[in-house]
Amino acid sequence: MNLSDHKDVYVFAEQREGKLQNVALELLGKARELADANQEKVVAMLLGKDIKPLAQTLIEHGADRVMVVDYDLLRDYMTEAYTQAITAIIESEKPSIMLIGATTIGRDLGPRVSARNRTGLTADATKLEISDDEAHEFRMTRPAFGGNLMATILCKNHRPQMSTVRPGVMQKMAADSSRKGEVVDFSVNFDTAKIGRVKLIKTVKEEKTVADISEAKILVSGGRGVGTKDGFAKLQALATELGGEVSSSRAMVDAGVMDASRQVGQTGKTVRPALYVACGISGAIQHLAGMEESELIVAINKDKFAPIFQVADLGIVGDLHKIVPMLTERLKTMQK
Repeated sequence: MNLSDHKDVYVFAEQREGKLQNVALELLGKARELADANQEKVVAMLLGKDIKPLAQTLIEHGADRVMVVDYDLLRDYMTEAYTQAITAIIESEKPSIMLIGATTIGRDLGPRVSARNRTGLTADATKLEISDDEAHEFRMTRPAFGGNLMATILCKNHRPQMSTVRPGVMQKMAADSSRKGEVVDFSVNFDTAKIGRVKLIKTVKEEKTVADISEAKILVSGGRGVGTKDGFAKLQALATELGGEVSSSRAMVDAGVMDASRQVGQTGKTVRPALYVACGISGAIQHLAGMEESELIVAINKDKFAPIFQVADLGIVGDLHKIVPMLTERLKTMQK
């Protein structure tokens, strides 16, 4: 493989039923940064049926070129069809870097594409960068050994260099309607015999009964120090006054106090709210991996040596069971 033939940063622009997923725009923001460091272009891969109108949105958020693969076979996500389409793009265009969102679709698609193209895949990366030295290496960093250390991974001998990234980890660019880009209709010769081995019989949608914490602008999050459902009721009262949602650390999910959909951290969701209030959370690296990019972090903990204070913008040392109700009452008074 001649590595010099491979260039540009490609992003899988995930869409569902004609709606772009936020992670696609977030990855375009990071791709723009990586491509600029290597003086390359950002290319979005848009797969589906009747999805070409979405191309302009991708250009506005950082793409220089959008490769549209529009077929009936791609109307609904199916592993084999999508893998064949992206593999065709790889063989034709020779991308250097490829980013895929670590959604339910991306976690299925990424490994299949990497295996078929005999290249590596760094899953759930939390940091992507181009080195400052002459080599300009693409460095992918992710938690390892149960989150006890951060591993930086290189893919020196194979292309594309692939990584999946969770929603909420990267920051999307503000839309720029003046940006111009190229939209390319890309054709694929599908092997329908392989695709036909699996058929989609029925799509069943579950109603969303709880808010998605990864989209919340304000989160009041509780850890082991909160202790019980009664303790989380105090957090809920504060979250209500702030107009936010309640989330938790893994300890409270494991204890059965909170639902897994509310978990923040390496094995939960990655969040980037404007305000993150950490109550009774010690700040283990597994939890920090899911929230340290929050704009403003307020920590409340009895242990003044708790690691959470190392990332907090404002720290309050004290009993959360006394402090949280006081904050709630003060907010109620301010709003009168």
